[in-house]
Amino acid sequence: MKRQDIHNIGRRTPAWLVGVATLGFMLGGLSDGQAGSALPAAINGQTLPTLADILEPVIPAVVNIATTTRIQVPDNPLLSDPFFRQFFHFPNQPGRAREQKSLGTGVVVDAQKGIILTNQHVIDKADQITVTLRDGRSIQARRIGVDVATDIAVIQVQAKNLKDLPLGDSDALRVGDFVVAIGNPFGLGQTVTSGIVSALGRKGLGLKGYEDFIQTDASINPGNSGGALVNLRGELIGINTAILARGGGTVGIGFAIPVNMARRIMEQLLQYGEVRRGVLGIQSQDLTAELAEAFALSVKEGAVIALVVPGSPAEKAGLQRGDVIIQANGHPIHGMADLHNTVGLARTGERIDLDLIRDGAVKRVKVVIAEPEREQMQGEQIDSRLQGALLEITENAESENAESAKAKKIEGIHVVSVEPDSVAWAIKLRADDRILSVNRKVVTSFRDLKAILQRVKNKLLINIRRGNENLFILVR
Repeated sequence: MKRQDIHNIGRRTPAWLVGVATLGFMLGGLSDGQAGSALPAAINGQTLPTLADILEPVIPAVVNIATTTRIQVPDNPLLSDPFFRQFFHFPNQPGRAREQKSLGTGVVVDAQKGIILTNQHVIDKADQITVTLRDGRSIQARRIGVDVATDIAVIQVQAKNLKDLPLGDSDALRVGDFVVAIGNPFGLGQTVTSGIVSALGRKGLGLKGYEDFIQTDASINPGNSGGALVNLRGELIGINTAILARGGGTVGIGFAIPVNMARRIMEQLLQYGEVRRGVLGIQSQDLTAELAEAFALSVKEGAVIALVVPGSPAEKAGLQRGDVIIQANGHPIHGMADLHNTVGLARTGERIDLDLIRDGAVKRVKVVIAEPEREQMQGEQIDSRLQGALLEITENAESENAESAKAKKIEGIHVVSVEPDSVAWAIKLRADDRILSVNRKVVTSFRDLKAILQRVKNKLLINIRRGNENLFILVR
């Protein structure tokens, strides 16, 4: 499954009106402190229940985001081919400028400082970001930072009389809770849709590196990306990010990033301008029923440590192969994806308390997340066919698949970025790819990569990992 463009998944039936009426009756007796604003309890012959009282103070905090991206289009189509330019020694030429525009949504979370949360893909590569408020004001925004791995971005505006949205607790959500999605679909202006929480902790969708999505049937439409998913207390509990729309059809499945995850990413972006992820130094796998039986365990869920990297924080803390991690900082670990998220969202230097089972006994181990070792090099320093790519070798931070990484600390070479008008782009390398092998020879260092490329001057078969998929690139 891969990210789809956000499509209209709206649907409404008379049954929903019955549900709202029932909800109004249930909440009618609650105090303002419990429900934000009580809904009318009377139904027959009386005013129908409404969410308006809850939404009126919320809607001004949800803003429209318009982006402009300037791209260069060569006057001669042949000049767009980097191989042609390189062969005939044509210099890079700017060509004609063209603007691309897009729309999205954001949520004001700090009115005093003008801090706005949105999706990374909403402002990706934007040269200009314009925020339009509910009252019609349009303000230029400054990019604070983005995190591709979680699809979270933070921008800032300088404006008075902003309204912000209080942050809720996404860990307290339950399947069946009523939620409201607010966004700017199709550029029509703010639109509100409603539904319930359909599922929690959705992972393995192949959308981003760290996944723990809230699934909802509230309609999420084009332009809703970065918008608010709120509860009936008027609190932000998620950032709308994607829908499932196979074959272009409507299936009523939308996904939002939990606000607790977004909050942790936002804090790092505000402090550092980037997310500083560390490493624990293990590789793990899901605890299956067969493994639980083999280990003689009564628990049915957890992450089994399959490898402890020598010299890593995990080894220093005393973690061992075969340990089954069942909790991290008091939160249950259902499998390796939960552990991957926990470590990936932790700051470098942060301490994590792990509860694990070893030899039938429950133990608590305290481990400090360490900063990974990094080494970077420009692609053209290795080979001209990699011109325009920034490459990096990073200590592998918690592979989700213990079998794929075997016993190596380094798993391939990470492509940090690729210039759009470059040779590396032309051979279809992209940012966040991981080069695993070239001509079927595994590469774990710049020396390995350079040696292979120097020997082979014609055909190259590059095996890369892109997201959760492995694929080959043929370079002639």
